[in-house]
Parts: sequence; structure tokens; C-alpha cells
Amino acid sequence: MTQYDKNRLIFFDTTLRDGEQSPGATLNINEKVEIAKQLSALGVDVCEAGFPIASNGDFEAVKRIAQEVGPLLDNRKSGEEMVICGLARAVEGDIRRAYDAVKYAPRHRIHTFLATSDIHLKNKLKITRKQCIEKSVAAVKLIKSLGVNDIEFSPEDAGRSDKDFLVEILTEVIKAGATTLNIPDTVGYLMPEQYGELINYLVTKTPGADTVTWSTHCHNDLGLATANTLAGVRNGARQVEVTINGIGERAGNTALEEIALSTYMHKGFFNVFHHIDTTHIYGISQLVIKRTGMIVQANKAIVGANAFAHESGIHQDGVLKCKETYEIMSPDLVGVPSNLLILGKHSGRNAFRTRLETLLKDNPSYDSKILENDEEFQKLFKNFKKLADSKKKGVTDQDLYALIDDFLNIKKCNEFYILKNIHVTSGTNTIPTATVQLIDLTGNVNEASSDFAEDNEEIAGNVITDAHIGHGAVHAIFQAINRLVCVNSVLRTYELKAITEGSDALGRVVVRISEQNDQKENSSGNVAILGEMKEKERLGNSSADVYRGEGADNDVLVASAKAYVNAINKLMSAKNVLTQSTQ
Repeated sequence: MTQYDKNRLIFFDTTLRDGEQSPGATLNINEKVEIAKQLSALGVDVCEAGFPIASNGDFEAVKRIAQEVGPLLDNRKSGEEMVICGLARAVEGDIRRAYDAVKYAPRHRIHTFLATSDIHLKNKLKITRKQCIEKSVAAVKLIKSLGVNDIEFSPEDAGRSDKDFLVEILTEVIKAGATTLNIPDTVGYLMPEQYGELINYLVTKTPGADTVTWSTHCHNDLGLATANTLAGVRNGARQVEVTINGIGERAGNTALEEIALSTYMHKGFFNVFHHIDTTHIYGISQLVIKRTGMIVQANKAIVGANAFAHESGIHQDGVLKCKETYEIMSPDLVGVPSNLLILGKHSGRNAFRTRLETLLKDNPSYDSKILENDEEFQKLFKNFKKLADSKKKGVTDQDLYALIDDFLNIKKCNEFYILKNIHVTSGTNTIPTATVQLIDLTGNVNEASSDFAEDNEEIAGNVITDAHIGHGAVHAIFQAINRLVCVNSVLRTYELKAITEGSDALGRVVVRISEQNDQKENSSGNVAILGEMKEKERLGNSSADVYRGEGADNDVLVASAKAYVNAINKLMSAKNVLTQSTQ
């Protein structure tokens, strides 16, 4: 185990484990690896990459992160590789599975846990306190026997556990070899003073406390996760368990960005330091939003859209005269991109390329190699000119990021269908109707097929056209697309957000869909809305694989169609892989 400076605050990020437990926040393996790489560049000390026993997918994700991200040192102020951690219950099968996943990382950890509150012991585990201690000690000893020297133990629901029993069990796991003791307020029950007192009590009363790192893990059920975590730091905790944007089970976890900036802005008060590169915070926040589809509220601290906005005339006047009057930190400190108008419809290729190179160089979430492919650059430039023509006030950095996101999102998935055109009729006392044209790249010919497409960036394929009615314009578009691709789907979520301000702003749409499990014969084109399904139907589709699609455009209907086609392509790709694997 690495011996850390006693004033160093260790950031343990659990976005990929606890964060992914947020309803609807499912990530695939590639997305988890992508986020893990950015966590490493951010300076996170420990990445809890998953719960390997939970599924084969979780195991493979943790293993790949250990192999591909574990050795990375890029932008790491500490000069140390990020520790890759796997979660395991205090059960032999869990522990061995976790070890098999994390062992490939140069620095790895196993985090094991067992509930200690009487309510859990009696009602869930049905064991005595003595048995709880025995199981916990056995788990830690097993981990140590595997050659793992970095061992974390959590007494689940510590916030409602008897303090003296906590001292007893933590004393024994320290003797067994635990190196980090995490104190979870699992249900977000405690007040900051209570949580701080609990940490202080355990640190001062537990024999061997000075040989281990004490850790916080707080949930936000009462909106106090950050306050509780900071109270823990004030009382001796030197590891904080956090997630990007505070995502997580129920009301979420402590937000990494809030702890990083609070301790940075108040170094003397907390008397700790950390190795988080705060200029990367906004970039990874946006990446997690895009990959999980979980949009943060506008007034979210640090990373919300309004975090650095000033509406009040008095505030605006003060900021114009001296920023420090109403801003305790600058947008640059957390990497918020400028909204200065950089480019317009008269900007040429060179200006566009130069600006993109600057943006991509400053943001590790993007690969600048996309500019090396001239064909791809020309597509981006064409999209930029289209956007610039429609925006009267010019194109901002936020707009350029959205263009890149839209382009990369399409590029990352196998395309079976490409959106060519939509025409929508909707209004008061009018039945919403959508006509949709797709370019079919599957090679199939159906009744809706027409001539080859030759005017859509030289993409050759059958142009297929169909129309459908719906409850509204967006629903009609989705129904028409489904009928064209012969799919019945469940629309699980639909989210729309303006990327910048103004009536000509780009809109980003994120949809999540799954294929209906109970499709009727000779039916296609139906889009069932999860919230409107009967309970039996909803339960029947609850375990279906979910596919997320994204799209951006000035026209929110076009953005919706792009997002839905993107999700359909991912669904088709998964079905294609499954078909090939069974042949």
C-alpha cells in the first residue's frame, strides 16, 4: 500500500460503480473505458471501476480499465498511476472475481463491505454482530492472501450503526490487513455535525487508526452529501468517495467537483491538498452527461449552465467593474469554454481548423486526430457552414463542441440508416403527421425503397420513405422511423436541452429506447412510451437492453430524428453482433 502524506486528500471516484446505479445511467464497456481515461487525466487517485461479480459486462469493463487505463500517467500531477478498484461483498466468490478483474493494473485495490447496522443484520443478513465481525475479518484476510496490499473495508450503513460496535469491527479488520476504512452514510440520514462527530469518534477511539486512511461515502437523500463529506474531512477523513456531477443511487452521491473546489478555495480551513486538475472538471462533467444522458440542473454548483451567469443588474454592473465582486472563482478554473463569438458564416476553412485545434488541444475528452482525416474535416466544415448560416449572432465554442459531439456520436456506431429528410405537419386541431426519408445502407429493398442517394455526401444506398401519425410531432417522427426499419420499440426517456442561448441555439436531444419484448405479428412502427404502458407490459420490458441515441440541430425535430436514428443504429448493431455470434 502507498503511504500518503497525512494532509493529502485522496479522491476515490465511483462514477462507474455507484454513479452507474442511477436509474437510466447504464454505460457500455467502451463508454466506461472512455470515462476512466478522463478520470485519470483529471487526477483522480482511485477509480472504482465496477462490481465485477454483478455481470460479465461489468467484469470485462473493470478488466479493460485495469489493462488500458491503469498504466496511464498523462496529466497526473501526483506522478502515480490511478489505482483501479473493484467492489466485492464479503463473499469469497465476489472477492476472487474482483481480483481477476483488477489484477492487471499496476496499482489495484479491492473494496469489500458488509452491513453493520442492527436493522441490516437482523432483517437482511440475519446474522449476529459476532458473525458480522468474523465474516468481515475473513474477507479482508482472503484479499490479503491473494497478494493485494491495498484493501478497503466499508461497514455498510455505518451512519445508523452502533458506534462502539463500529470501533470493535474496525479494530479487527485493521488487524486483518485493511488499509482504508470507509464510513458510509448509506441512506443519507445524518446531519453534517453528526457525521463529523462519527468520523472523529472512530478516528480517536479505534486502535490502529493512525495506520489507515479514513474515508467518507455520503449520499444526498437530504441534500447534505457535500456538507457531510466536508465535515468528515474536517474531522480526520483523508479520502472522499465521490462521483462526477453527483450522480448515483436515489438522490445521488457527493459531487467530485464540489469537494475539489471547496477544498481548493479553502486550503487553510481544511488544511488539505489534492492533485485534481480543476481545469478538466467541466469537460468530464459534459462527457458524463453525454454518455449517461443525465443532464444536471441549470443551477448545479460548479458545472451547471447558470453557475457563472449573472441576471441581476446590480450583479452584472459589479462583475463588469470587478469580477471578484460576485464571482469567487473564474470559469477558466474549472475549464468552462468561452462563449465569445469566434467564428461566423464568413469564416474560412483555415480559421475553422485553427479554432478546432485549439479547442481539442485544451480538452482531453476529444481526440484531435479527427482533424488529420481530410474527408472527415470537410464533413465537419460543411456542418459548420450550415450552422453559421442559421445563427445570426455567430458560432460560439459551445456550438463547436456540439458539432464535434454530433459528428463523433454518429461516427462511433455502425450506420445502418442515415437520416435524409423529414417533413412534419402539426398544430392545433391537426393530427400530427411526419414524413421521413432514410438512406438504407443494409442492402435490403422494401416497398418504401426508391432510387440510390447521390446527393447526401456521396453516400450510396436506398432512399426509403414513409409517413406516420402520432400523439405529437416527435412521436409521429419516431413512429415513421420505426415502420421504415421494421422495429417496435419502447421509448424509455426523451431529453431536450439548449446548448447555447437564443432562439437560434442548437438543441441536443438524448433518447433511450429498447426493443419491445412482446411484439405482435405483422406489426411494425409502434413506439410504446414506457410511462404510458400498463404495469404488466412495463415489467415485461424492464430487463430489455437499452440503447441511447444523441442528436443536435437548430431544429429540435431534426435533432430528435437524428437522436432516434442513432439509437436505432445501435440497436441494429447489437442485434447484428448477436446474430453473428449464434451462427
